[in-house]
Amino acid sequence: MLKGKKGVILGVANKRSLAWFIAEQCAAHGAEMIWCVANERFKQKAMPLAESLGVPEPIICDVSDDASIDEAFAKIKQVMPQIDFLVHAVAFANREDLEGRFVDTSRDGYAMAQNISSYSLTAVTKAAEPMMVDGSSVLTLTYIGSLRAVPNYNVMGVAKAALESSVRYLANDLGGQGIRVNAISAGPIKTLSSAGVKGLREKLDLQEEKNSLQRNIVGEDVGKAAVFMLSNYSAAVTGEILYVDNGYHSCAATWA
Repeated sequence: MLKGKKGVILGVANKRSLAWFIAEQCAAHGAEMIWCVANERFKQKAMPLAESLGVPEPIICDVSDDASIDEAFAKIKQVMPQIDFLVHAVAFANREDLEGRFVDTSRDGYAMAQNISSYSLTAVTKAAEPMMVDGSSVLTLTYIGSLRAVPNYNVMGVAKAALESSVRYLANDLGGQGIRVNAISAGPIKTLSSAGVKGLREKLDLQEEKNSLQRNIVGEDVGKAAVFMLSNYSAAVTGEILYVDNGYHSCAATWA
């Protein structure tokens, strides 16, 4: 489905990260990739995974720093002057801002979550735009905490709400160039990021009990959905939030 396509994936951290499952499925469907990671520490962790899929050495791209983004995409352009897809799988919030009451979120914590988890999509899309052509696709990851007040998700839910709104505005901006922008809203799954959310085990148990398919999602579910969203099979889909949560979002279940 992605044979001949070239793309950039941000956020591969380890074999439990959703970015990894997306990258794995992209490789299985014939895509060529370049990965971007936040810093040298993440680079060292990602290198063995990159090698296993035949991906070049990851490039450092600190999405909170415009200079780092510009430098990263300048390097990408030298190796891959034209890209067909961009996957943004980046999010961060201070642990203390994911616990207790949302009303107690610090100003700095709020700004950090918005900057890294939401604004960064706009920043990297802008950097990638000159390299993208008609038929290209941008994909990011969100969560139902953008729509519901999920315990211990707090400031990240607000950041994801902003991210989803950004998807719609970016889709409108770039549609005239044939560039699509979408998001996948995955159900809860054990990842490096979700490990910081208190009560994850309870959320997983509740989802399994309440969703339509009565099972929890696995990384492969997200990876396969991403391949569809990045491929020509979704050529008429943009500004969309695709739920990959076994139908939980459409049920009357609550977190209570």
